[in-house]
Amino acid sequence: MKKMFYPFSFYFLLYALMASFVPFMVLFYQQLNFSGAQIGILTGVPPLITLVAAPFLTGIADSTRRHTLIMGIGIIMTAITTFMLPMLTSFAAIFILIMLFNIFFSPVSSLSDSAVMFMLGEERSMYGRIRLGGTIGWGVFAQIAGFLLYTYGLNVLFYVCTALALVNFFVSRKLAFGKQEQHTSSRGSVWTFLTNRCWVFFLLSVIIGGLGAVSVASYLSPYLKDLGANGKQIGFAITIATVTELPVFFFGNHLVKRFGPDRLISIALALIVIRTLLFGLVNTIFLAILVQGIRGLFFPAMWSACVTYADEHAPAGLKSTAQGILGTATFGVGSSIGGLICGPLLGSLGGRGMFLVLGIIMAVGLGLLEILKRILPDEPIPQPISSD
Repeated sequence: MKKMFYPFSFYFLLYALMASFVPFMVLFYQQLNFSGAQIGILTGVPPLITLVAAPFLTGIADSTRRHTLIMGIGIIMTAITTFMLPMLTSFAAIFILIMLFNIFFSPVSSLSDSAVMFMLGEERSMYGRIRLGGTIGWGVFAQIAGFLLYTYGLNVLFYVCTALALVNFFVSRKLAFGKQEQHTSSRGSVWTFLTNRCWVFFLLSVIIGGLGAVSVASYLSPYLKDLGANGKQIGFAITIATVTELPVFFFGNHLVKRFGPDRLISIALALIVIRTLLFGLVNTIFLAILVQGIRGLFFPAMWSACVTYADEHAPAGLKSTAQGILGTATFGVGSSIGGLICGPLLGSLGGRGMFLVLGIIMAVGLGLLEILKRILPDEPIPQPISSD
């Protein structure tokens, strides 16, 4: 597994830079005195770009075989946009920059997942142990970010994110992509996923999971602040979830083999819904951090299963596109719905009311999806037309 040092390091740096950026964006918007509606737009609308950008850019990577180039451009643009953000104060300027960030960052995680699945070969079920690097990176830098927030304020976090992105650009050059991507046409590739019942059910599932996961990542800080938490406590809350993720990612291959990707996704989703409801019911910092801690038992199991499912059910030559579609559903659609819902809810109901309503919405959605899956049977995955 020595060859996996660079993928492990890539995930470490990728999630370290996200931990220095994502959990504190709503606080940044509040610091600029943006309204609840404006915050909802900034957290909900830009991720809609991912709906187009992620499958479009990963599709280009598959068809042109320029995976490394496209991923590198995404990382460099991440560094540029995060460096510029603290210099801006107007809603319009920040909105445009956040849109650019979402366009260029959207394919990075999906392309790295595709590379890692190729590099693992027949050991794809070991993905979780490599992705563990991201969990460690998030946990370490969430704690560092909490300390920096408490000591120096918000703006320094953007510069930390920029520095980590620049380092990760060089690490990304060591990732390898499969040659099998070279021999098929991408014609109709997106519709291959969006018109197949098996993939539609899968994507609806991960949208619900993304709604639960991303809403916590974006709104945990203001939620805890409402309960009276300071910067150090917010950083600790983010870190504690990462600690509980470690064993789940490490033994994720056993979970995937034991339950199968499809069943493991359903179990994890049900638990994510329960956790969201618990956020709305607890009323102390201690209990909120305890609920946040059990996050690590759910999301890594779901994500390991999702990446494996997408790889196994991808049409020939479209594995990067499949991971892009997965990322789009989770962090594009799920994040967008969460932003559009949570921003106004936070402003009108506070953090607890926001999570309670969100949990009810997710529970209803998951119940309806399970009913549809039992009524409508799966269908085979269509293969794209060969270019040979």
